[in-house]
Amino acid sequence: MVRRPVAWVVAVVLFVEALGIALLNWFLGVIVDRQDMSLAGLDPNAMSVSSKAGGVVFGLYFGLCGLVALLVGVRDRSPAGLGRILLISVAVVHGLLGAFAWGLVGWSAFLFMMGVLGLVVLLLMTYDRREGPAGAVGADGGPKETGDPAGDGDSVSPGSAPVTPPAPSTP
Repeated sequence: MVRRPVAWVVAVVLFVEALGIALLNWFLGVIVDRQDMSLAGLDPNAMSVSSKAGGVVFGLYFGLCGLVALLVGVRDRSPAGLGRILLISVAVVHGLLGAFAWGLVGWSAFLFMMGVLGLVVLLLMTYDRREGPAGAVGADGGPKETGDPAGDGDSVSPGSAPVTPPAPSTP
């Protein structure tokens, strides 16, 4: 299966990105502090501190998303709840960063961002909860019923899945 290696690769890439983003913003904050120049009247100290704080926050965000991917790889289970939301949000962030990178940095940074976006989407799609008959997993995560779903003796023809009604939408 490709699921576990993809989860491991995504985790490593996100950890490296977390460290890179944090160090880059810290470095930019140090440069702004040493230049002692203001930008449109802003205090250089405030710009330096905000750059460093933004780098730490963004680095922690990527690190947390990398931790979710690492847990997915270790457990070999689909991310659920907050973990799934974090992975979806990091995919969106990489899409936006790729769009900005195309205009500001160049096509190589764009390709890197799109590669990471593709890996995160692949991670999310390979752990989809609805699997085919080979996976035998239903939409609720439980085992998919086969054979005689009603138990009334009417058998389902081989090779066809039983028709199940949709779950009620009201609580």
